[in-house]
Amino acid sequence: MNDGSAALFHKDKRRIARNFSRAASGYDGLAQFQQTVGARLIESLPVMRVRPTVFADLGSGTGRLAQALRGLYPGSTGIQIDLAEEMLRQARPRWPWRRMHSHWICADAEFLPLKDASLDLVASNLMLQWCNEPGRVLEEAFRALRPGGLLLLSTLGPGTLEELRASWREVDAGVHVNAFLDIHNLGTALVNMGFSGPVLETEKFTLTYMDGMALMRDLKRLGTGNTNSGRTRALTGKGRLNGMLQNYERYREGGKLPATYEVIYAHAWRAEEKIARPRGTITIPVSSIRRN
Repeated sequence: MNDGSAALFHKDKRRIARNFSRAASGYDGLAQFQQTVGARLIESLPVMRVRPTVFADLGSGTGRLAQALRGLYPGSTGIQIDLAEEMLRQARPRWPWRRMHSHWICADAEFLPLKDASLDLVASNLMLQWCNEPGRVLEEAFRALRPGGLLLLSTLGPGTLEELRASWREVDAGVHVNAFLDIHNLGTALVNMGFSGPVLETEKFTLTYMDGMALMRDLKRLGTGNTNSGRTRALTGKGRLNGMLQNYERYREGGKLPATYEVIYAHAWRAEEKIARPRGTITIPVSSIRRN
């Protein structure tokens, strides 16, 4: 990606924080997909050799994932970090009797206000795609983890909203859909950062809508609309919008329009020592990358 393209897909963090803050009060009632992914993300934790005393949830939202982690590890201290202050306000009531073991921090995951080697587990559900430098988040997670600590994350892959992206592409060359990280790039970044034993897999979900505008409204209500700096800032013309909606109709099946989400799950361990690797060297075994 050249510098010009990178600028187009640069995430507007203030807009992201504002969008999610606006969505916070009704978020839990609309975020069934996010909740499903979060549940799947942590379902293998009980059989993994991790017993955290302190964990952090990056992009914690309304606190559902942190609450589930606390259920798995009752004596642990949970640190919830989110860019949107309103999300953290929604999360606090989930922990009325556990305030001594809970912390809420409004911060950017690319610049964690945490001490080195202070965590046993870093979890993040569908947050990484909102970051300008995902590698920076991995670096911060590595720094904050103790040796032997676990990083557990999910993010969206490039197959996400492929129908919407293709429908817009035939209308104009504008940036209408967020850019997403490829599984191979994520795996490479984990290894180059010094994590050991990375395992990555993908899963595709298909949500259905009665029409294209229902999808657009859903994205807006969840705060997950287009946040790229290269987006068209003027109001989208009615003609172009109708053109996109007409293009989207070709995907209709069984009376519904599909919206595909490609989810990438990954976990990796903070090695005892960060191993310097030659640039361009990839050591992820093929068997650890699975596509469904």
